[in-house]
This record gives sequence, structure tokens and C-alpha cells, in this order.
Amino acid sequence: MFTKTEPTTSPATTSRPGANSKSLLAADLRITGEVSSAGQIEVLGEVEGNIAARGLVVGTEGRVVGTVSADLVEVKGVLNGTVKSQTFTLRSTAEVQADITYSTLSIETGAQIEGKFALNK
Repeated sequence: MFTKTEPTTSPATTSRPGANSKSLLAADLRITGEVSSAGQIEVLGEVEGNIAARGLVVGTEGRVVGTVSADLVEVKGVLNGTVKSQTFTLRSTAEVQADITYSTLSIETGAQIEGKFALNK
């Protein structure tokens, strides 16, 4: 009448360690060099160099100068350089001088932009 069934297990997902993590680079921090993360990076201070991450948020007081490669990029502060992203968002406080490659682009009124935009193919 009653039978015991083995619990089913879902297949293991192959996500990178730290893919859901968030690293905060504080306002008093200045980094020169390469920064990489499997998760998201939020820059409140200053980074001069290359950034590779799943996501990047440049805070209102944040400043990034260099090359950025991230799936999601949101800029509220200053960004100068080159950006490759899937989703690129400029908030109203953003000041950007960059060449940007994107799939989805969002620009709020008030954002200051100078550079080239190219759609991912």
C-alpha cells in the first residue's frame, strides 16, 4: 500500500564560486591595477585600471578610469575608458567619456555622455 521513494535531487548547477557575491570598494579606497570578480563590484572610491566582473556599479562619488568588461554596468558617478557589457545603464548623475559596446542601453535624463556607442552583434 505504501512505498518508499528515494528523494529526487536536482541536477547540480555549474555556477562559478562567488557569482552572487558583491564586493564594495569604499569611498576612501584608491586602486591602481586590475580588479576582477565572479560577482558584482560596487565602486564608491576610485579605480584606475581594468575591471572584469559579472556586474559593476559606479557609485555617485565613484570614479573608474580604464577598461570595463561586465554583463551589467550601472554608472552613477564618473567613468572614462572602454566598456563591453550586455546591459549598460547611465543614471542622471553619470559623467561618462567612453567607447561602449552593449546589447541593452538605458540613459536617464541629466546623464553626461561623450564617446562612441556600438550595439553587440
